[in-house]
This record gives sequence, structure tokens and C-alpha cells, in this order.
Amino acid sequence: MLRRGWIVVCVACGSSHHAAVESDAAIDGDEPDVPAGTSTCNAMQAQPLDATWTIAVAGAMRTAEVHVPASYDPTRPTPVVIDLHGRLGDGAQEAMLNGSIAKSDAEGFILVHPESATSPTSWNAGTCCDPATTDHVDDVGFISALIDQMEAQLCVDPDRVYAMGMSNGAYFSHTLACELGDRIAAIGPVAGLLLQSPCTPARPIPSLMVNGTADPLSVYQYVAPTVQFWTDFNHCTTMQTTYQNGVATCVTHGGCDAGADVELCTIQDGGHQWPGGETLPLLGNNTNDLNATDAIWAFFAAHPR
Repeated sequence: MLRRGWIVVCVACGSSHHAAVESDAAIDGDEPDVPAGTSTCNAMQAQPLDATWTIAVAGAMRTAEVHVPASYDPTRPTPVVIDLHGRLGDGAQEAMLNGSIAKSDAEGFILVHPESATSPTSWNAGTCCDPATTDHVDDVGFISALIDQMEAQLCVDPDRVYAMGMSNGAYFSHTLACELGDRIAAIGPVAGLLLQSPCTPARPIPSLMVNGTADPLSVYQYVAPTVQFWTDFNHCTTMQTTYQNGVATCVTHGGCDAGADVELCTIQDGGHQWPGGETLPLLGNNTNDLNATDAIWAFFAAHPR
């Protein structure tokens, strides 16, 4: 029977690749259903289906919920999706909101839900959000250490590590593209904006953004500057409508450097919501005309580093 595991890691005093790791459960993996990298991993072990990782980063204890699909093969490189919760939320709420665990199981990627270090919960994403911003929390350092540990503990494909998120998690996914572009292959922000300044990515970053025109928090008039930044930085040269269904329209900017497409899916009259997911109360209209989780994974699968 599959059991939940706990993994405790110390990365505060040296490279996390040399960290000691303990786990109370393990499973045997089957062949993954997704294409795997051509290289193989050595000395990797099967993992619990679900585990809480606790990592000490520069003296602060940080946690993440790690979901390993049953198809995981510890000898074959596997993609990773880092799914970032919004302000006031947590990883479990994010998973319920967007159905990402079911998508992980269906597609065979490792799913990670990092947890904020602040109360109320928040991520440091430039000008938003408090208290992480005013407290200067090093959330980028946490995600970098988390990726280090994933590469040490799991058979991860380093060219297929992705970040998506909702609201403050969407803002932070933009920040990760700015600060960890050498490690994050592509981003999928939902109901968010680029608030990091300066933003100096290490490379062109593919991005699929989902925004509603009636979002009361991530106001739609500020979406255009975010799209403009990424299309300019990636030197995109073409634009075409690639999806249309009801109130959902996706426009893709292509011809970009290194194939780093920039796509914006607009929800007409949409609120501060995750399309295709659970509806957040009091934050405007949601829709099933687009399943953002499905769209983001398809985008990620097409855009390795």
C-alpha cells in the first residue's frame, strides 16, 4: 500500500546535493506515460507517492508537498511542475483549485507545492505581496534549493522544470522566470502580472498567461505591459489566435528566440479565477470554456529548456 512520507533535508550549510535525506516510505515505479529524457539516473530510489519535504535554507525551515505519480521510474528523467499557491492560500488549496494532482497522475510529471514562510501566506514577487515583500523573504533562494534537492533525490529532467501559479503564485512564477531562468524551462501564470523589476532573465522564457478582463485584483489593463515585456525580451515576430471557445481566446506570439513562445489566454468578463477549476467566492466569474491546467501542461510539454 502507498504511504505518505516525510523527507527532512538540510541545505543551509553547503550544497544540497550532499544533503542527508530520510524517508519512511517508498513505492515501486512503473514505466512513465510521458516521453523521458535520453539520459538515465544512477542510484535513485523509488519514492513515496506523497511526501512532505522540510528544507533548512539559511537557517529557515521551509516545506513543500511533493507528489510523485505512480508511473514514476527512478531510472528515467521526469519533468517537474512547481505549482505556487496564492496569497492567504496553501499548497493543498492550490491542488484542489486546479486539479493538478490528477493531471500529474495522467501525464506522469512530478508535482511540487511549495509553502509560503509567512503568516498570512505570501510570496516575494517584486512589489507584491506582503508580508513576504516587506520582510524581504528569499523565496527565490527557497525554490532554487528545492530544485537542487529534487535533482539530488529524484530522477528529474533538468530541461523540463516548470513553474505555474495562481494570483500571488502567478506573480511569483514571473519572478522565477526573471531570477531562475537558467533552471525554469517555462511558466504558466494564472490571474497574475509581472511585478518584478528589474527583470533580467538568463534566457528567453516561454510563457502562457491566463487573465480575465474583469479581474478585480490583477487588473486586465496591466496585462498588456506584461505580455509586451516577454514578447520584446523573447524577440517574438508573429501573432495569431490559436484557441477560441466561448469566452476564452488564446493569442500566441511566435517566431521568438529559442522557440520561446508567449501566449495570452483572455477570459472575457472573467474574474480572479482559475478557468476550468474550482470557483473562488466573491472574485468574479469563472468558466469551463478553457481548462487552464490542461492548456498550461500542453504548453509546458511543448517547451523544454
